[in-house]
Amino acid sequence: MTDTVQDRTSRGPVGVADGAPDPRRWLALSIIALAQLMVVLDASIVNIAMPHAQSALHISTANRQWMVTAYTLAFGGLLLLGGRIADYLGRKRAFIWGLIGFALASALGGVAPNAGLLFAARALQGAFAAVLAPAALSLITVTFTESRERARAFGVYGAISGGGAAIGLIVGGVLTEYASWRWCLLVNVPIALITAFAAAPVVRESRAEGEARYDLPGALSVTAGLVALVYGFTVAAEDGWSDARTLGLLVGSVVLLAGFVVIESRSTAPLLPLRVAWERNRGGSFLASLLIGAGLFAMFLFLTYYFQQTLGYSALKTGFAFLPFSGGIIVSAGLASQLLPRLGPGVLAGAGTVLAAVGMALLLSIGVDTSFASHVLPSELLISFGMGFAFVPLSSLALVGVAPHDAGVASALVNTTQQIGGSLGTALLNTVYATAVASYKSDHGTSAKALAQSQIEGYTTAFLWGAVLIGAAAVVIFVLIRAGRESTAATEGAPAHVG
Repeated sequence: MTDTVQDRTSRGPVGVADGAPDPRRWLALSIIALAQLMVVLDASIVNIAMPHAQSALHISTANRQWMVTAYTLAFGGLLLLGGRIADYLGRKRAFIWGLIGFALASALGGVAPNAGLLFAARALQGAFAAVLAPAALSLITVTFTESRERARAFGVYGAISGGGAAIGLIVGGVLTEYASWRWCLLVNVPIALITAFAAAPVVRESRAEGEARYDLPGALSVTAGLVALVYGFTVAAEDGWSDARTLGLLVGSVVLLAGFVVIESRSTAPLLPLRVAWERNRGGSFLASLLIGAGLFAMFLFLTYYFQQTLGYSALKTGFAFLPFSGGIIVSAGLASQLLPRLGPGVLAGAGTVLAAVGMALLLSIGVDTSFASHVLPSELLISFGMGFAFVPLSSLALVGVAPHDAGVASALVNTTQQIGGSLGTALLNTVYATAVASYKSDHGTSAKALAQSQIEGYTTAFLWGAVLIGAAAVVIFVLIRAGRESTAATEGAPAHVG
């Protein structure tokens, strides 16, 4: 995170002058990359394990989405605050304590005897990840001061972010298949503790100088508002949209989120300076990222259940079934980096988002007996290539024309909006799914054939709305984003968020 105050980096090993390149910087990068890999692994591992965890802990269809949203809400809602904590507390200290906290939260989730404790542990994981992730990114920035080396370091970071999800899918499948779904959480414990132990003597400390100022009212109001909104969606899945609790939660969320805007407009040290989001290109990129996250995250949830419960795939086979998506993201993100200076961010992001929406719409053709190769694989490839083409320019747009003291919050907002969008989209589309399933069973009975087809009805209805959300992101991009090819030069070398 970048702030208005001066930044101070402590001395490294004995005999190394202040400001000199850290001789152990590449070892430090490997440690930071391992922590980033763990955070990325955690999301994809849990996706594979969800059907097994739901069965073991008797989690309802309406509540199962909390396994994802508890993590992403805490992560996205607290990410900006976590960046400020890392700036003022010390990035190395925040990095190490974030790892230790993540390990403890993972252990708690791994042994959770009921759904409530599992959801709480996932939220705690998200809170510690919100401190750990910005600390890791800031440590790379202050450790690598030479532009070429920094670009290489960010390249490693980006490769881990993009490719780590694929590793997580396979590891999650292996652990769930041959050990237990609980090990998809417990595996974080040794990784986090070993990484924290390795970081202590190697990573240099750095912090922002000046008085530490934290916008706690802003963080609490936005997080509470988002939780109320997601909980409202959950209640709607069980009791309907007209239920008093549903309406009360939805109205409460609007009040809290409106209060957040008021707090930010009046705060002397706002969590989110409104000037960052109000600029046309940046605002368009943030809104598009939120809508894309809403449509994309839910796709993983429903395809996981389709693979395992409808097609009868094992957890391991499910992991492999998602590999084309991860591969497509990696390839297309690399191509997007080459095409961005030639096409400009608006054209590339808009075309990519349209491609992803078409891929999502193709999933409407799945059925009880359809094959993976003919019905799912083409969709995965279209969505993944489209997302790779969209994420890179949207990340670059976050820094177009931004003042230096706002660069940190602007960069973090891309990831924040993706996480929050994923939370809201997963909760909303899970409710859409449950409503469609209940409606189909009400009209067609509960025979074995009707039950199987009701699941397909739920999946395809959710995919339809996912396509609508991503399509809406394309409209936002084409209407709001006006930045041209020349705008990308100033943001070259900035790390792109690819999922």
